[in-house]
Amino acid sequence: MRNLKLTLAYDGTDFAGWQVQPEASTVQGTLSSAIGRITGEKVMPQGSGRTDAGVHALGQIATVQTECVIPAANFVVALNDILPASIRVLAAEEVLEDFHPRKSARAKTYRYRIYREAICPPFLARYVWHYPYPLDEGAMREAAPLVEGEHDFTSFAAADPERGRESVSNVRRIFSSLWRREGCELIYEVRGSGFLHHMVRNLVGTLLLVGKGTLKAADVTTILNARDRSAAGATAPPGGLYLVNVEY
Repeated sequence: MRNLKLTLAYDGTDFAGWQVQPEASTVQGTLSSAIGRITGEKVMPQGSGRTDAGVHALGQIATVQTECVIPAANFVVALNDILPASIRVLAAEEVLEDFHPRKSARAKTYRYRIYREAICPPFLARYVWHYPYPLDEGAMREAAPLVEGEHDFTSFAAADPERGRESVSNVRRIFSSLWRREGCELIYEVRGSGFLHHMVRNLVGTLLLVGKGTLKAADVTTILNARDRSAAGATAPPGGLYLVNVEY
C-alpha cells in the first residue's frame, strides 16, 4: 500500500466545498471518482482541511492510500486527463505511511482578495469580493496584527456541525496577519497553526468594519477577548478566499 501526497489547485465556485456531501458536487468527491477510474479502487482522499463552498485553493494537500503501481508523475497526468478543468493536480509524491495532510501540518496560509475599483471586471468577479465603497485601509492595516499570537478565537468561529457537541479547543496560533495593496486589490494574508470554521472570512468581515469606521482598531482585541461570535463582524463572501499553501 502506497501513501501518495497530492498538491491540488481548484476553483471552488461550482463546488459545495471540499468534503463529500450527498447529492452535491464536491472537490473530495470529484477527486475520489477520478482516482477510482484510474486505479479501480474505492478510495477517499484525505485533505489538509475542509474549504467551504465557493472557496478556492492554490495549494491544497491531500493523500490517497492506493495499491496502484503507476509512478507518481504519471499519476498526475492521468488525473488531470480525467478531472474537470476547475481542479488540477500540481504534483504527486510518495510519502511515509504516517504522513497525514491535516494532522502533520505545521502551518497554513490563507489569502483574501477585495477588489476596490468601481467596476469589477467580469473575469474577476468569481475570485474577489467587489467592495468599491470607502475604507480606511490604514486603520485595517493597524488592526490586522492584533490577532497575532495564541488566542481563543471563539469570536471568529462559526458553529461547525462536523464537530458536534464534543468539547474542542478554539485556541489557535496566528503567526502573521496583514493587509497589503496590489493595484486595484486590497489583500489580506494570514498564516497560522490552524483555522476554525469560517475563521478567516469572519476576521475579514470584522476588519472591514474597522475600515468603515464602525469599529476602532483596538476593538479587535476586545472582540477577541469576548469569546462571543455575536461580538464580531459578518462573514465575508467565500469567493475572495484562497487556501494558499500548507507547511509540514
